[in-house]
Amino acid sequence: MILPPDFPVDVLNDSKKLSAQAREKARLIIYSQALALGIGWASAAEIDGINIHKASLLAMKRAFGEMVRGVNLSGCCAIADGLYAPDLPVPCEPLVKADILVPAVMAASIIAKTSRDRLMEYYGLFYPEYGYERHKGYPTKAHREAILRWGPSPIQRMSFRISNPD
Repeated sequence: MILPPDFPVDVLNDSKKLSAQAREKARLIIYSQALALGIGWASAAEIDGINIHKASLLAMKRAFGEMVRGVNLSGCCAIADGLYAPDLPVPCEPLVKADILVPAVMAASIIAKTSRDRLMEYYGLFYPEYGYERHKGYPTKAHREAILRWGPSPIQRMSFRISNPD
């Protein structure tokens, strides 16, 4: 995520601390004002194959690649939220809590969360018995109960450890 110097940072916060309404407001502002933006995904099969940590780094790398397509990267650098940085074609510094400290990372986190939530709402149309449109695939009691009742859905990662919801 690349934001202009005059970006209204007051709409940003840790994406997990913003209400759905505040995230949506921020999402619209980010999309309308960001200088560059990319979204990267890792599939359930990739998560199962390489683990969730490596898959999140892969998704970051894909987002970066999408964001900088056709851009001259000389002199560029990046910041990644967490202890580890993805393998990028520019220097990348990991920073714990970057999603609450660095406006561009805060904005990227908001875009990632709202994009994932929209995808889960879409999956809810195809797999209504799982309630993805409500819990967004997070390990809520309702999600765990649906998996126990119906078995894993076709989008479920098999490495997800299910415990009895009670």
